[in-house]
Amino acid sequence: MPDFSAFLGQGTHALMLPAWLELTAVVVGSLSGSLVAIDRKLDMTGCVALSLICGLGGGLIRDIIMQKGDVYMLNSTPAILLCVLAGIIVFHFPKAFFRIPNAIEWADIVEVGLFCAAGVSKALGYGLGGVQAVLMGVITGVGGGLLRDVCLGDVPRIFQTSNLYALCALGGSLTYFALYDLAHVMNPWVAIACTLVTVALRRASLRWGIVSSTSRDHTDVVLAPVRRAAERARDHAKRHDE
Repeated sequence: MPDFSAFLGQGTHALMLPAWLELTAVVVGSLSGSLVAIDRKLDMTGCVALSLICGLGGGLIRDIIMQKGDVYMLNSTPAILLCVLAGIIVFHFPKAFFRIPNAIEWADIVEVGLFCAAGVSKALGYGLGGVQAVLMGVITGVGGGLLRDVCLGDVPRIFQTSNLYALCALGGSLTYFALYDLAHVMNPWVAIACTLVTVALRRASLRWGIVSSTSRDHTDVVLAPVRRAAERARDHAKRHDE
């Protein structure tokens, strides 16, 4: 069993994400990874591997960075078993899941929202500040997908020009922190709100075609006033010499 004594000793037990909600995040993440594996035509090993990566990867990255408390992946046997089971079920019965329109997209963004809540929750529970907690929320939310893309040999989705993704995780994490810190909303409601905001931002970006942009060089725009000022100074100096 995970050791929550240090966590509870801080008087922040109300911040703990309910076990059922955390396992829900793991299952949804596993389904997301498994569906991508089927879409890429991987074998059962690949399907189960992506299920584990997407179900537990974000939390593992968070726990390694935080170095506080337990490592969720190593202290939750049910979570590991659920990931393996989800991978096997999706591998053998993919049609049942792909009947849902945009199944991969929905599973992916719901997973991000739930894991953002888990990340912020754990960070605040162990006494990290607001900025750090929001950062842990974003990392937990997108970490599984990042590892998935790396394993598949793709540029991680969060780094590509596309409809909002990482920014949705940021919005959800900020929502969690703001509701807890300002309105004193506790779990599971604050976690549900975090997930809803994350999903809503993603759906809005898809609905209205809001995409992140590539780099634009603003050097000339910034230096233009300096150049004009220098030219005026030279002209003024010439007239003065004349």
